[in-house]
Amino acid sequence: MTRYLILLLSVLVVLSCAKKESTASDTVAPAPATTSSAATTSSAAATSTPAAAPPAATSSSGIASADGERPGTRVDVTELKRGSGGTVTLKMAFVNDSDKALGFGYDFGDPDHHIGDYDTIGAVQLVDPVGKKKYFVARDADSKCVCSTKIPDVAPHSRISLWAKFPAPPDDVQKISIIIPHFQPLDDVTISR
Repeated sequence: MTRYLILLLSVLVVLSCAKKESTASDTVAPAPATTSSAATTSSAAATSTPAAAPPAATSSSGIASADGERPGTRVDVTELKRGSGGTVTLKMAFVNDSDKALGFGYDFGDPDHHIGDYDTIGAVQLVDPVGKKKYFVARDADSKCVCSTKIPDVAPHSRISLWAKFPAPPDDVQKISIIIPHFQPLDDVTISR
């Protein structure tokens, strides 16, 4: 028992020191879990400090970024990529630098799939302004979105990574707008291959 208390105190000291030294340019990347000695665990904890206790995530870490309606919230698009089977995958991080939790509930669900889209991002859309066409989140045979589901609230001063799949626009569409409810539109986002 004493050994675990010492290990816990060591991790807390390392986290406290690392948090003071971190800067806004730190990236959030989880470290692999280790189950070896206390020294190895302490160094792993120091490596994963940004993921465990991120400072206010003030800089964008994606290919596009938009502020939310609520002050202190932001979405960073990390990837928009064509995949096999005629799909496009959107990966993004919802960043909450405010002092209140950011909940999902029905706020990001498609109104046409209201009940099934609770705690999802089913209302996100891709818009081709040149071809004047909207692309909605893909749905399975049960009309459930092919996207992140059961999304927990984003705690103050933290972030969460989410994803959604869409039918792919034609190959000649290389840039597209992304519409996320309660956030500013993200225009001219490049679709990678």
